[in-house]
Amino acid sequence: MQKAIPTLDICTLSNFKEDDILINRLSDYINEHRNIYFPHRHSFFHLILFTKGKGGHSIDFNSYTIQQNQIYFMIPGQVHTWEFEGDMEGYVVNFSNAFFQSFLLRSEYLESFSFFSGNSDESVLNLSAEIAKQVIEAFEELVGQTNSMNTFRWDMIRVLLLRIFILIEQKHSTLPAPHVPNYNYALLKNFQRLIEKNFATLKLPMEYAALLYITPNHLNALCKDQVGISAGEVIRNRIILEAKRLLINPEASISDISYALNFNDNSYFTKFFKKHVGVTPEEFRIRIN
Repeated sequence: MQKAIPTLDICTLSNFKEDDILINRLSDYINEHRNIYFPHRHSFFHLILFTKGKGGHSIDFNSYTIQQNQIYFMIPGQVHTWEFEGDMEGYVVNFSNAFFQSFLLRSEYLESFSFFSGNSDESVLNLSAEIAKQVIEAFEELVGQTNSMNTFRWDMIRVLLLRIFILIEQKHSTLPAPHVPNYNYALLKNFQRLIEKNFATLKLPMEYAALLYITPNHLNALCKDQVGISAGEVIRNRIILEAKRLLINPEASISDISYALNFNDNSYFTKFFKKHVGVTPEEFRIRIN
């Protein structure tokens, strides 16, 4: 494909030379980037807390109405767009995966937070007044640290961000704590990472089971126990999501998209998409554009 959904980097959004972190008040961020309303991806983690304003935003084709004290989290690669109405207030934080890597012993630590799952329905939260007050105070400290030249300010920013993440996960998340051994949790995460890297070329549970050194039955049972669906469905859901993301680009033909996702021909891709989405790729494209 010649063109694709634009992917924004932190360095293209900041006047500063900090390529791994950007912290800003929402009103300033919008004024500086008024043209970023089209569907796009990020190469970084992205979160926004709304304290004032109206409108809506969409993450991976799920739409949400903006509310006061609403916060949303995005991981790299997700597609989103927004439409704001009137004056907007709040906070924006963009950070790369590398920003925490040298600080945390566990490189996969961020994945333990439910709102960084990549599932937008788990990543858009309406905070209670009590939690919002504490989170806003932490964001104000973040802004202050960003504007200072204090020694260890970047480590203080890391600590403040982790405080926000832990506070929200502990006090606000309605998701039940996992009742599974750590081994199974790690196995599921490894399966999801493998899908993220290989969904265009590996489409069968047996192929992933071989990479994980377990049987296909074991993998299927693990997925049904953890996420309530089969391993094959987990794989298909990721392929469908990518197809939807690619269909945003009007300059990409159905043939281009079929080729990018390694389908044998257009007709097979169209049948696959319609079976699981309920409409053809062409019909879906008309709906979203």
